[in-house]
Amino acid sequence: MPEEEIKEEEEIKELSKEEVEIVEEKLEAKLSSWKPKTKLGRMVFERKITSLDEILEKGLKIKEPEIVDFLSPGIKSELILIGGRPGKGGGIQRTPIRITAKMHRSGRRYTSSAFAVVGNGRGIVGIGKGRAKEGRLAVEKAIEKAKLNLIKVKRGCGSWECGCGGEHSIPFKVYGSSGSVKIKIMPAPRGVGLVMNDEAKKIMRLVGIEDAWVKTFGNTGARINLIQAIYDALRKIHYYKTGD
Repeated sequence: MPEEEIKEEEEIKELSKEEVEIVEEKLEAKLSSWKPKTKLGRMVFERKITSLDEILEKGLKIKEPEIVDFLSPGIKSELILIGGRPGKGGGIQRTPIRITAKMHRSGRRYTSSAFAVVGNGRGIVGIGKGRAKEGRLAVEKAIEKAKLNLIKVKRGCGSWECGCGGEHSIPFKVYGSSGSVKIKIMPAPRGVGLVMNDEAKKIMRLVGIEDAWVKTFGNTGARINLIQAIYDALRKIHYYKTGD
């Protein structure tokens, strides 16, 4: 039987900012007792590889989130608001946790889902989805999975109105898609800012992009698909030749 999303207010538990910080501190604490299990993990632990850029440029697969914490302890995370509950004045109040229910013989079983974005603000970003019985565990899994899906994004100044040669935007327009959502990201001159919705701004800021236009098509209310489409577009930039 397909899962149903729970929207009743009493069944939605919003994760506080303090709880998210506890999750992040817990993940950082894991690093102190980390014992690498993969070849890449051991190379990082032994300082044979000293940066995330080196890993991504070589096309190596990250299988341990501690690798990211070891090489980039200041990496930041954001939660995408994928859940919702009835607002006081009507409408939907967005939350970072989506709770769904699945019917079993013993009754309903609830699952919490979270969707996270991580990035260092200097061209490296990742996304991940986590599921668990508790919201806090779902957030923890989402952040860890995002660290396993890092990509390197080439930044630049592709706007003919600017041409400053900096890295505040992207070098050229690029397209991405996920499910029914299609997006186009266009370079913007310095000072324009991020012309897009608030959830899209989260991933762009974690990449380190300050100015860009985003045009969306399809059901952009599906926020996971929206962020995945942006991630798809950003990933493609690395593989296109820019002539520099």
